[in-house]
Amino acid sequence: MSFLKKLFGGGSAPAGPAGDTVMGEESYKGFLIKAIEMKAGGELQLAGLIEKDIGGELKSYRFIRAERMTSRDDLVALALMKGRQIIDEQGEQIYR
Repeated sequence: MSFLKKLFGGGSAPAGPAGDTVMGEESYKGFLIKAIEMKAGGELQLAGLIEKDIGGELKSYRFIRAERMTSRDDLVALALMKGRQIIDEQGEQIYR
């Protein structure tokens, strides 16, 4: 995995440590997108997980972005939208 991919929130991380709170999820083009709770002070930071079963193996891609907000509903909508955008742009390439 490249340094830049790690730096800007990409990577083929495992499904995350126990304790991740899934705030919302949706299926999209065979992928499962999850909005993950990530607290940053008194706000929530945009974070998510994109999962897909490929050849019998569950692959996970975690993304974290700079956007922060206080509205949980707005954050979930934005995280799911960002997940769809990543899938549309990169597809299964995110797992390489």
